[in-house]
Amino acid sequence: MKLGKSHLLSLAMIAALLATAIIGYRFSPLLLPKADVTGVVEPGCDLQRRACAATLTDGGRLEFSITPRPIAFLQPLRVDVTVTGVKPAKVEVDFAGESMNMGYNRGELPAASPGHYVGETALPVCVTGAMTWVATVIVETDRQRIAVPFRFDTGH
Repeated sequence: MKLGKSHLLSLAMIAALLATAIIGYRFSPLLLPKADVTGVVEPGCDLQRRACAATLTDGGRLEFSITPRPIAFLQPLRVDVTVTGVKPAKVEVDFAGESMNMGYNRGELPAASPGHYVGETALPVCVTGAMTWVATVIVETDRQRIAVPFRFDTGH
Protein backbone atom coordinates (compact mmCIF):
# COMPACT_ATOMS: atom_id res chain seq x y z
CA MET A 1 0.00 0.00 0.00
CA LYS A 2 1.41 3.34 -1.06
CA LEU A 3 0.62 6.45 0.98
CA GLY A 4 0.31 9.86 -0.61
CA LYS A 5 1.94 13.02 0.67
CA SER A 6 -1.26 14.16 2.41
CA HIS A 7 -1.52 10.86 4.30
CA LEU A 8 2.14 11.03 5.37
CA LEU A 9 1.67 14.62 6.51
CA SER A 10 -1.43 13.63 8.51
CA LEU A 11 0.45 10.76 10.15
CA ALA A 12 3.36 13.06 11.00
CA MET A 13 0.98 15.58 12.59
CA ILE A 14 -0.73 12.87 14.64
CA ALA A 15 2.68 11.58 15.81
CA ALA A 16 3.73 15.11 16.78
CA LEU A 17 0.49 15.66 18.75
CA LEU A 18 0.95 12.35 20.57
CA ALA A 19 4.56 13.19 21.41
CA THR A 20 3.50 16.61 22.73
CA ALA A 21 0.76 15.05 24.87
CA ILE A 22 3.14 12.44 26.31
CA ILE A 23 5.86 15.00 27.07
CA GLY A 24 3.30 17.39 28.61
CA TYR A 25 1.86 14.62 30.78
CA ARG A 26 5.32 13.42 31.83
CA PHE A 27 6.71 16.83 32.79
CA SER A 28 3.56 18.65 34.03
CA PRO A 29 4.34 17.81 37.69
CA LEU A 30 7.41 20.01 37.35
CA LEU A 31 5.31 22.99 36.28
CA LEU A 32 2.28 22.81 38.53
CA PRO A 33 2.32 23.47 42.27
CA LYS A 34 1.82 20.16 44.05
CA ALA A 35 1.09 19.94 47.75
CA ASP A 36 0.42 17.49 50.55
CA VAL A 37 -2.07 19.92 52.12
CA THR A 38 -3.72 23.21 51.20
CA GLY A 39 -4.04 26.19 53.52
CA VAL A 40 -7.36 28.01 53.88
CA VAL A 41 -7.39 31.70 52.92
CA GLU A 42 -9.39 34.03 55.15
CA PRO A 43 -12.76 35.16 53.76
CA GLY A 44 -12.75 38.58 52.09
CA CYS A 45 -9.08 38.41 51.09
CA ASP A 46 -8.23 41.26 48.68
CA LEU A 47 -4.52 41.50 47.86
CA GLN A 48 -5.21 44.70 45.90
CA ARG A 49 -6.07 46.42 49.21
CA ARG A 50 -4.13 44.66 51.97
CA ALA A 51 -2.14 41.66 53.11
CA CYS A 52 -4.12 38.43 53.42
CA ALA A 53 -3.78 35.58 55.89
CA ALA A 54 -4.37 31.84 55.72
CA THR A 55 -4.66 29.06 58.27
CA LEU A 56 -2.17 26.22 57.89
CA THR A 57 -2.23 22.70 59.24
CA ASP A 58 -1.17 22.14 62.85
CA GLY A 59 -2.30 25.66 63.81
CA GLY A 60 0.19 27.48 61.61
CA ARG A 61 -0.55 30.79 59.93
CA LEU A 62 0.68 32.47 56.76
CA GLU A 63 0.43 36.14 55.81
CA PHE A 64 0.99 37.20 52.19
CA SER A 65 1.20 40.60 50.54
CA ILE A 66 2.14 42.11 47.20
CA THR A 67 3.12 45.78 46.92
CA PRO A 68 2.85 48.40 45.55
CA ARG A 69 -0.89 48.57 45.20
CA PRO A 70 -2.70 48.49 42.89
CA ILE A 71 -0.91 45.39 41.60
CA ALA A 72 -0.06 45.98 37.93
CA PHE A 73 1.55 44.24 34.96
CA LEU A 74 5.23 44.74 34.04
CA GLN A 75 6.01 46.62 37.25
CA PRO A 76 8.50 45.58 39.95
CA LEU A 77 6.50 44.00 42.76
CA ARG A 78 7.58 43.15 46.30
CA VAL A 79 6.29 39.78 47.53
CA ASP A 80 6.21 39.32 51.30
CA VAL A 81 5.41 36.10 53.20
CA THR A 82 5.38 35.62 56.98
CA VAL A 83 4.94 32.09 58.35
CA THR A 84 4.26 31.19 61.99
CA GLY A 85 3.60 27.84 63.62
CA VAL A 86 5.65 25.82 61.09
CA LYS A 87 9.34 25.88 60.21
CA PRO A 88 9.80 26.32 56.45
CA ALA A 89 12.76 24.79 54.67
CA LYS A 90 11.78 26.69 51.52
CA VAL A 91 9.11 29.22 50.45
CA GLU A 92 8.11 29.78 46.82
CA VAL A 93 5.40 31.81 45.09
CA ASP A 94 3.86 30.57 41.83
CA PHE A 95 1.86 33.03 39.71
CA ALA A 96 -0.61 31.53 37.22
CA GLY A 97 -3.36 33.03 35.11
CA GLU A 98 -6.69 31.56 36.19
CA SER A 99 -8.11 31.36 32.66
CA MET A 100 -5.00 31.72 30.49
CA ASN A 101 -1.58 30.06 30.54
CA MET A 102 0.93 32.80 31.29
CA GLY A 103 4.01 30.56 31.32
CA TYR A 104 6.20 29.54 34.22
CA ASN A 105 6.24 32.27 36.91
CA ARG A 106 7.60 30.74 40.11
CA GLY A 107 10.42 31.87 42.32
CA GLU A 108 11.92 30.99 45.68
CA LEU A 109 11.83 33.73 48.31
CA PRO A 110 14.96 34.29 50.40
CA ALA A 111 14.58 34.50 54.17
CA ALA A 112 14.79 38.08 55.44
CA SER A 113 14.56 36.82 59.04
CA PRO A 114 13.24 33.63 60.69
CA GLY A 115 9.74 33.03 59.33
CA HIS A 116 9.83 36.10 57.06
CA TYR A 117 10.49 35.78 53.31
CA VAL A 118 10.78 38.63 50.80
CA GLY A 119 11.41 38.78 47.07
CA GLU A 120 10.73 40.74 43.90
CA THR A 121 8.85 39.77 40.77
CA ALA A 122 6.86 41.26 37.91
CA LEU A 123 3.69 39.96 36.29
CA PRO A 124 3.77 39.47 32.52
CA VAL A 125 1.41 41.60 30.48
CA CYS A 126 -1.92 40.09 29.48
CA VAL A 127 -3.09 40.83 25.95
CA THR A 128 -6.70 41.07 27.11
CA GLY A 129 -5.79 43.89 29.51
CA ALA A 130 -7.36 42.13 32.50
CA MET A 131 -6.46 38.93 34.32
CA THR A 132 -7.47 36.95 37.37
CA TRP A 133 -4.29 35.56 38.90
CA VAL A 134 -3.70 32.76 41.37
CA ALA A 135 -0.60 33.38 43.47
CA THR A 136 0.12 30.06 45.19
CA VAL A 137 2.45 30.33 48.18
CA ILE A 138 4.26 27.00 48.56
CA VAL A 139 5.81 26.25 51.95
CA GLU A 140 8.05 23.20 52.21
CA THR A 141 8.83 21.83 55.66
CA ASP A 142 10.80 18.73 56.58
CA ARG A 143 7.52 16.74 56.64
CA GLN A 144 5.17 18.25 54.06
CA ARG A 145 4.52 20.68 51.24
CA ILE A 146 1.76 23.21 51.92
CA ALA A 147 0.13 25.25 49.14
CA VAL A 148 -2.02 28.33 49.73
CA PRO A 149 -3.77 29.82 46.66
CA PHE A 150 -4.52 33.57 46.75
CA ARG A 151 -6.68 35.00 43.92
CA PHE A 152 -6.53 38.61 42.73
CA ASP A 153 -7.44 40.66 39.66
CA THR A 154 -5.31 43.06 37.63
CA GLY A 155 -6.33 45.48 34.90
CA HIS A 156 -10.07 45.41 35.72
